[in-house]
Amino acid sequence: MRLVFAGTPQAAVPSLEALVSSDRHEVVAVVSRPDARTGRGRSLSRSAVAAAADEAGIEVLTPPNARDPQFAERLRDLAPEAVPVVAYGHLVPRPVLDIPTHGWVNLHFSLLPAWRGAAPVNAAIEAGDEMTGATTFLLDEGMDTGPVLGTMTETIRPRDTAGDLLDRLSASGADLLVATLDAIEAGEVRAVPQPADGISRAGKITVDDARVRWAAPALAVDRHIRSVTPAPGAWTTLAGERVKIGSTAFPEQGETALAPGRIRLDKRSLLVGTATTPVAVESLQPPGKRMMNAVDWARGARLDDGAEFV
Repeated sequence: MRLVFAGTPQAAVPSLEALVSSDRHEVVAVVSRPDARTGRGRSLSRSAVAAAADEAGIEVLTPPNARDPQFAERLRDLAPEAVPVVAYGHLVPRPVLDIPTHGWVNLHFSLLPAWRGAAPVNAAIEAGDEMTGATTFLLDEGMDTGPVLGTMTETIRPRDTAGDLLDRLSASGADLLVATLDAIEAGEVRAVPQPADGISRAGKITVDDARVRWAAPALAVDRHIRSVTPAPGAWTTLAGERVKIGSTAFPEQGETALAPGRIRLDKRSLLVGTATTPVAVESLQPPGKRMMNAVDWARGARLDDGAEFV
């Protein structure tokens, strides 16, 4: 089929590459978010998808949003049979949804209707889900509400971060997206409405959302930290300065309880109190420094008795 691919972050790149490599489909253009200013120098940088398209020699469209009239006109000129979508980042209006013959085919990293929204992988880890997956569905004007075309499942491992899980889903999800488009071309797939039960939502995560609440139980603290790693990154404060938390673990049984946020350094672990048992912080990033071993940092920091993360 003749395709225009829509996507923005690195998680969408495996799908673009799989479609470009497919013998059955032709990607004639890519749609992505406009270049954004990043880093300390605030220089303009391409999205991961736009950069991959540039390297492949594919035309890149970067409209300010999907309602832009010039974008709609160019999309009509390209005459795609379908627009596969992976984390594009804009809602698409009905007139633009209707341009491709077979619609906009979205790959979403959850088993819909669970975790509709911008951060399904993060939400699944924070909720303690043991299983997740990916869904292909026909985009409509709602937020991940369109009829389902295909699904695949993925186990959430006990120590998965959001980054770990997203890496696996972006790879296996690319295969699902290609298979879905193959089936559409062959007339072998039927869109099935999502069930009315089991709906949950996963809104965009802000930096403030990523702050560690040490007053939660240890299990919830650990899940929260893994759910926001690597981005936006879990953080806390010590003496008014922000400290990024890299990873945590559960210490051996029998550790003495600590007040939430209270820090204790022993020979092998940096323990931090929660509402239940302490967690062991394995790595952290102090202000202005790189991510480092937490025990090494604590020894060098010469913490006062009673030091605590807030």
